[in-house]
Amino acid sequence: MSEHKDNSQIERYTADDRSFHWATAISFILLAISGLALFHPSLFWLSNVLGGGQWTRILHPFIGLLMFGLFAVLVYRFWHHNVLEPVDKQWMKQFKDVLNNREEKLPHIGRYNAGQKTLFFVLVGCMVGLLLSGLVIWRAYFSWVFPIELIRFSALLHAFCAFVLIVSIIVHIYAAIWVKGSIGAMVRGTVSLGWARKHHRLWFDEVMKASKDKK
Repeated sequence: MSEHKDNSQIERYTADDRSFHWATAISFILLAISGLALFHPSLFWLSNVLGGGQWTRILHPFIGLLMFGLFAVLVYRFWHHNVLEPVDKQWMKQFKDVLNNREEKLPHIGRYNAGQKTLFFVLVGCMVGLLLSGLVIWRAYFSWVFPIELIRFSALLHAFCAFVLIVSIIVHIYAAIWVKGSIGAMVRGTVSLGWARKHHRLWFDEVMKASKDKK
């Protein structure tokens, strides 16, 4: 069964999965733009996206809370798919095959590969770091509660987590473009049976078995 010959479809993401994903993505874009505007004077012109400097300072933390809430729902829905397993260690050992697109030499994997799982945990760590540090430096409500040393450290931590998050999302987008069909899966919610068998064989076998059991 090849990815191109089999046009039958299999559901990979439900409508709820896709809705929360794209809502999180939109929130991230707004936060990245407004965060960069507040980070350095040369980028302050980006604040026009949210209506200027004052509105950017007001809205940025609230959008941050929204994104964290949306992402928390995604974590709840996908956590059990991202638990590292023995096969993931072997997948990571063969990173040269991954980079050279020698997928036929890689071990069969489940719904997500080790790279995707690693990215998942990096995103979780960054989100938690951004939330905690963001609350400390949120001047309008919380910063007066904390000592200046903690506020300064939190500002650095916030910038570091934001940088790692932005780089991670760029990698995420690149990987989605690199593996043809990944973006379509998050847009339509389905992939071909051939795609599922080629890229995520263990997950494909699970879905096929569950489908047969229902019949």
